[in-house]
Amino acid sequence: MCAVSYLNTVPLVWGMLHGAERGLFDVEFRLPSECAERLERGQADIGLAPSVEVERLGLEVIPGAGIACHGPVRSILLITKRAPERIATLAADSSSRSSVMLARIVLARRYGSQPRLIWMPPDAPAMLAAADAAVIIGDPALRLNLEALPYSTLDLGGEWVAMTGLPMVFAVWARRPEAPAQGLAEALAGSCRFGVEHLEEIIRGEAARRDIEEAVARDYLERRIVLELGEREYEGMRLFQRYAREYVGPAPGRGAAP
Repeated sequence: MCAVSYLNTVPLVWGMLHGAERGLFDVEFRLPSECAERLERGQADIGLAPSVEVERLGLEVIPGAGIACHGPVRSILLITKRAPERIATLAADSSSRSSVMLARIVLARRYGSQPRLIWMPPDAPAMLAAADAAVIIGDPALRLNLEALPYSTLDLGGEWVAMTGLPMVFAVWARRPEAPAQGLAEALAGSCRFGVEHLEEIIRGEAARRDIEEAVARDYLERRIVLELGEREYEGMRLFQRYAREYVGPAPGRGAAP
């Protein structure tokens, strides 16, 4: 099993690490794009897959748990030096897949801009030196002091919800078709419930370990992230996947796409 290494995944796997589901899975932690690659190559049978990649990889969604939001999420940010409608180049976090596509969809559909992508590591100063705007996700986004930034910031979770009226789903548990399905949904849901029940323990330990302010981590895990997914979330995911299929934009610029 491949799980994402960011803070938002910790409650999902807490039961696998410390609860009744401990020992059921051999869990490894990777960046979102690396989880997708391992699932694609058959190096993992089950993984937390970027929602934009589920269809392309022919994965089966395991219902019940994942990573979503119902509004501003704080960990998926577009930081820009220009008005959104004037962004011509976009530095894209090379660890991301769903979030970069989300940025492209929001910019095209809400602001009428289709910037050229430049794939880069998640370093805000370097990204903004190379492009008009940058997509920063996960723990690197949570470490940013947004009030101290000399640039404008769009919260892409909030932008999606304002544009569509639906939740945004960033990642879901998914399996390769040949992987056994029996008991998977129940085990993953149980691990998630155990994590939600132990949020305070997770916040205290993980915020310090990840160099994230405890108040930011608490607000994020208690108010921003949605971990238990239902039909409304999957409706939002299907719309996102449709928009991604329909998107046609400029080819990426320098830097290798992940």
